[in-house]
Amino acid sequence: MSRGAAVVTGGAGGIGRAVTERLARDGYRVASWDLSQDAPRADLALAVDVTDDTACAKATAETLARLGPIRALVVNAGILGPVARSWDVPLAETRRVLETNLLSGFATTGAVIPAMLRNPMPDRGRIVLMGSAVGKEGSAMAGAYAASKAGLMALAKVLGKELATEGILVNAIAPTVVRTAMETTLDPAQRADKLRRIPMGRFAEAAEVAAMVSFLCGPDCSFSTGAVFDLSGGRLHD
Repeated sequence: MSRGAAVVTGGAGGIGRAVTERLARDGYRVASWDLSQDAPRADLALAVDVTDDTACAKATAETLARLGPIRALVVNAGILGPVARSWDVPLAETRRVLETNLLSGFATTGAVIPAMLRNPMPDRGRIVLMGSAVGKEGSAMAGAYAASKAGLMALAKVLGKELATEGILVNAIAPTVVRTAMETTLDPAQRADKLRRIPMGRFAEAAEVAAMVSFLCGPDCSFSTGAVFDLSGGRLHD
């Protein structure tokens, strides 16, 4: 039985593809919202600038028309940005990271939540925001990325409280480095440093992130909202 439609932003990327595939296996009809339409695991692949509220509103309408009621939203679109000291990064680059990683969360939830609120109670939908261990720790050389992910996790906490009695559960995930194309952009010294700080001695797999998303979008998650779930191999401790 179909669970309804699920929207995955950044669905053409490594984590996005894994999440799309997993939610499809779970019974969702999945729409990828990404600048790229190369999302073969999605039922619907839309070219969407997720920093643009008008584009998100249009994509919501098209997703509803083609896939039916939206029951899950995974805010996953993100970029790393320059690896440099915060004061050395041009403001335009900082703004680009904040818009892609954080403002897209406001744009996409702002478009999808009103549609979810039209779903019948008591279970109107699930929202998962992709935070980061970096957003908790404030890693050096990643000022805009850390700030954007910290903001996204704060947004999950806020929305969890705002929607707690509305039948919509909102949670975030805080992964450490995930083995995707983004991970390959790290220089050897950065890679070794990040790996050293993970007690399990390895990076996360995209499928492991997707499994956490699956739980948060599934029926077994029924009393968690406004939470940030660690996916760091023991790196995080708060």
